Amino acid sequence: MRYLLLFVFVVSFLFPVTLEAEEMVSVKLMNHIGDTSDLNIQLKGDYVTLDPTFSLKKGGNYTLSVKKGKFILEGDGNKQKIQAPFILIPKSYDKEHNIYINERPYLGAVEFRIEEEKYVRPVNQLPLEDYLKGVVPFEVFPSWGIETLKAQALAARTYAVSHINKEIKDTIQDQVYEGYSWSDKATIAVEETSGEVITFQNKLINAFYSASNGGYTENNAHVWGGKAMSYFPIKKDPHDPVNPWRFTLHQTQVSMDDINWDHPNWWGEIKEKDEEITTSMKKSLYRKGYMGDIKILSIPRFELSKEQLESKRSVKGSITIEFLQRLPEGTVLFQQLALDDVKLDRIRPMIGGNRFKSYLIESLEMNDELYTMKGKGYGHGVGMSQWGAHFMGEKGKTYEEILQFYYPGTTITHLKQK
Repeated sequence: MRYLLLFVFVVSFLFPVTLEAEEMVSVKLMNHIGDTSDLNIQLKGDYVTLDPTFSLKKGGNYTLSVKKGKFILEGDGNKQKIQAPFILIPKSYDKEHNIYINERPYLGAVEFRIEEEKYVRPVNQLPLEDYLKGVVPFEVFPSWGIETLKAQALAARTYAVSHINKEIKDTIQDQVYEGYSWSDKATIAVEETSGEVITFQNKLINAFYSASNGGYTENNAHVWGGKAMSYFPIKKDPHDPVNPWRFTLHQTQVSMDDINWDHPNWWGEIKEKDEEITTSMKKSLYRKGYMGDIKILSIPRFELSKEQLESKRSVKGSITIEFLQRLPEGTVLFQQLALDDVKLDRIRPMIGGNRFKSYLIESLEMNDELYTMKGKGYGHGVGMSQWGAHFMGEKGKTYEEILQFYYPGTTITHLKQK
């Protein structure tokens, strides 16, 4: 946190006019970068650093790497060790100053940190409104109507302001942010609603939203616990297009009888039938502490409990996974993981959220050793349905009307300027 405070101080010193006008947002860049030990950095415009021992060339192309827990910067024929954190700050904040990280442009300043002594982690800091211009066209389709884009802008702004003293990830864990990759229409939506946020009883709300609620909104307490908020009612949504989905899963992925145990490469020959799903299962097993290589054999049990919420969403289920675990020294173990009558948020990651899209499940059946699950919606269903907002806009509803439908009883409020 001390680095973040230093970062804010430096940017405040260089951009005093900007800071007086609006808040600054710090975004941890993860979505397109992942965990990597080196990054390509290109500079458009003049940038400065806090290290007086060297300067960066305008338009320079550099590689920043982590080696033995230290930063190495290479470029323009030079190679040198530099202290972490490494901060790049534009001499002027404008569209002519961009930092390209792995060919993706970002406005503002970027702090580069070392994570786990081996990864480079950039943190982008820029004004709130410009951050939103890199969010809105990637949270919804930028071709959608202007009123829908404005509704999304307010939801995104409210979320960002409520997390203003924290670092926001550029992923769906917070809000998808793509840097200086703006859309003209979304930019207009942000600018025409500048400073507007959603409040309830003079306090910022948690402006949750999801792609589709499947035709029925959900209350926050059912998803995350805590106090049930009145502006997250459970009700039918006639605007949401429902978005039906289904996926199938073979009960037997690999038959033990089909394994040629005498073949020297028998492990490499094993192929699961549903590799995308079994990859998600393996990731879940690794998170639970299983080491080495894993091959999924079968899912002998996968079922839902009868309990449902008022919104018709399922709550609990059971799953059993049988698998082979090959330890680093070569020993192969037969393992079984059984989750009995647990909350579905423990099972859904094993299947993958892109397939098991919501808890608004219509059916789960097993025929001929094939599980088939059918459902509606995409996401948690709390707050605004982005697809519902789209169709409300298509029907002539204003962004105020859209927000009032999805966050009833709330008020649109203007942020106080600094």
